[in-house]
Amino acid sequence: MRMSPSLAAAACTFALGAGVAQAATLNAVYNTLDGAAPQIIGHRGAPAYLPENSIGGNELAAQMGSDFIETDVMLTSDGVLIAMHDTTLTRTTNVEDIYEQRNGDYLVSDFTYGELQALTLEPTGTGAGTYPGFTPLDGDPYRIPTFAGMLDALTAYNVANGTSVGMLTEGKYADNAETSALVIETLIDRGYDTPAESAVQSFGFGNVASYSELLDLAGVEMGIAQLGGGRLVDDVWNVSDFGAIDVPFATIAGYVDTVALFAGTITEDLIAAAHGEGLSVFGWTFRPADQAAAFDLAMPFLDWGLDGFITDNPDTMRVAIDSFGVQVAAIPLPAGLPMLLGGLAVLGVLRRRRG
Repeated sequence: MRMSPSLAAAACTFALGAGVAQAATLNAVYNTLDGAAPQIIGHRGAPAYLPENSIGGNELAAQMGSDFIETDVMLTSDGVLIAMHDTTLTRTTNVEDIYEQRNGDYLVSDFTYGELQALTLEPTGTGAGTYPGFTPLDGDPYRIPTFAGMLDALTAYNVANGTSVGMLTEGKYADNAETSALVIETLIDRGYDTPAESAVQSFGFGNVASYSELLDLAGVEMGIAQLGGGRLVDDVWNVSDFGAIDVPFATIAGYVDTVALFAGTITEDLIAAAHGEGLSVFGWTFRPADQAAAFDLAMPFLDWGLDGFITDNPDTMRVAIDSFGVQVAAIPLPAGLPMLLGGLAVLGVLRRRRG
């Protein structure tokens, strides 16, 4: 369950005792572009716990407090848009148990959607096939989903729970007009057609420009993000493709609203420069090993004003973000010491804001 800053402060106040109602104070001042708390974006769902790009993983990520689910999409050989990160099937499915190689590999583009339905999504890294206490709404949550089916499942979750978790869609392909058009068409068809509900992104500069043009033609607004790394060239901050292309923030700002950058390239000055151009900044990918690591990872970026955390661990990053700004005011000692220690024990992993 997500704990908001106000709930965290209330919990601290209760724990400290009735006589010190002012002991816990909320001072959550975010340096984000809009001043709101940064967004938690479940990276391919919650792959630290369940198979990535799965309906079950998305649902768990939503339960863990994600504001958006990030998913990757590409086309099968018969033109069906599916949720899949890799261009091959070997890392995330049991394809080797079901099919022989085609053209020397297991490329997604060599299989029809019908053929892919014989496969099961498998966990990677620290993930598993189940999660304690979690039963997904979907009856077959670890098949390879169509993109439309994934959106329908997210809508069903939102309706059932009174939530409004959105979708951040990444096109995993080289510049491809057919795929870009199908992404936008599917999002609009499924009702994900506002910035609060939907955003699109890609590493391909051409793809991102195409998204902007397609949305203009459709008369629809969604969030648009350019993926890459941050790079300072001649005192100008750019989005870099880690190769030959660097595009200044001022240029990107003409058709996108967010730069989604490798966290290792993000600095305080970079965020300030992006905000100066009216761009929000997302960082990828946060993979804390535990709650303490989540605090250590999040706090510098929170101080700098990062607008979104793309993470494999939405639960621990949610706690880190929601505890930002919760501070404990001074209490006369020694009388207040037992109550203070008791309050901190109840809060447990919630740490004070640094700085």
